[in-house]
Amino acid sequence: MFQVVFAATAATIVSGAMAERTRFSGYLVYSVFISALIYPIFGSWTWGSLYKGSGWLESLGFIDFAGSTVVHSVGGWAALAGAIVLGPRLGKYTKDGKVKPILGHNITLAALGVFILWLGWFGFNPGSTTAANKDIAMIFVNTNLAAAAGAVLAMLTSWIKFGKPEVGMSLNGALAGLVAITSPCATVTPLSAVLIGAIAGVIVVLSVLFFDKIRVDDPVGAISVHGVCGAWGTLAAGIFNIGGTNLKLIGVQALGIGACFLWVFPTAFVMFKM
Repeated sequence: MFQVVFAATAATIVSGAMAERTRFSGYLVYSVFISALIYPIFGSWTWGSLYKGSGWLESLGFIDFAGSTVVHSVGGWAALAGAIVLGPRLGKYTKDGKVKPILGHNITLAALGVFILWLGWFGFNPGSTTAANKDIAMIFVNTNLAAAAGAVLAMLTSWIKFGKPEVGMSLNGALAGLVAITSPCATVTPLSAVLIGAIAGVIVVLSVLFFDKIRVDDPVGAISVHGVCGAWGTLAAGIFNIGGTNLKLIGVQALGIGACFLWVFPTAFVMFKM
């Protein structure tokens, strides 16, 4: 049941990037497709040993403890495909190419949602030990530190970019830190967790601006938070590995990131086109 919720998470990520342009029936259809095909195939490559198997990425030493790539990047790259196929919301971009922000209706509810997710991550990451042992203590600490660092750095980055601290970006920064630490939460030090979350907080702001620039309309920043920061967290698991890092490990992490994108994005794109 724990793994079922992971699969559901990958599917629900997509809804954020396609918000206000998708019928509920369409949401049900693509959720089935992602949960039954896209997610489990890539999941088996990474977590095959969880049930009578051994995935090819897992056998190479690929690190993705709780799913920065398996869960979040799978959802993020599928979201990218959906947002491209749907096109932007009416009025999002002006004829001269400028971005017209369409703000959320209630920032208080958005903040509440982020804090609920932050709390839920204490099940998401420590729960991936599938055991009650002392390892969960460091995982708890790393998860919280990365989220806090992501929020602060996203706030500072948006302050520099826009001339004032931006609440939405700050909230996405917390999520970016959480997504990034999901892969290395059990294999890095607390100081590394701060650095991973802080870098994710900067990346998420720049990524949101980038996708707006290329006219990919993502209302909640799901592609940036989950796809891009999921990839960063997976790479960071190799860079900051507590047992020592090397080019081979970083290469394996990069291979897993690339394999995820090459499997998920084209498959999801064809699905949405159909």
